[in-house]
Amino acid sequence: MIMPHTHSLLLVFFGQCFRICEMWRKAADSRVPLVRQMKDMPEPNMDYSNLRRQIISMKKSLFDQGYLDEQFNQLEELQDDSSPNFVEEVVALFFKDSSRLLTNIEQALEKHPQDFYRLDSLAHQFKGSGSSIGALRMKNECSMFKAHCSNRNLEGCRRSLQKMKREHATLKQKLETYFQLLRQVGPRERAVNSWK
Repeated sequence: MIMPHTHSLLLVFFGQCFRICEMWRKAADSRVPLVRQMKDMPEPNMDYSNLRRQIISMKKSLFDQGYLDEQFNQLEELQDDSSPNFVEEVVALFFKDSSRLLTNIEQALEKHPQDFYRLDSLAHQFKGSGSSIGALRMKNECSMFKAHCSNRNLEGCRRSLQKMKREHATLKQKLETYFQLLRQVGPRERAVNSWK
């Protein structure tokens, strides 16, 4: 059985072989030295290999640094040829929804600072939203926020909210970069195969 990325590499290899054969034919026909023609030929998809390495490295670091957990891998496993941008679309929806939730938490802290039940409920929604994409650091900070709510610690809630906002912004930037790299690789490979 040929793995999807092996199939892509074989296509690239055979494409290069075809180009070389065409150059031989042209050289024979036009008497233009083959060596001169081969200098104009691009490297056999070195950019693709470099991008693949960058994607693998970036995803590994997102897990190693605790930004993501196994839920993200499970989300990628749901992606297939019929919905090649599924994960990116789910993550985009998450950031849209979670930005609204962060604003709601911030407003609740300003307008109803002693309503710890409301604050806990909003943090619970934010935590569930983050859990759905495997946003581990955000989920952990939400747990801290909820603990501060249980202890009725307003200053702890404020500090925790600032950390939640930082984790949210950092994860958004990192995932935008990750998906940008995946788009550069193109439809040849699904995100689920980027690292295992």
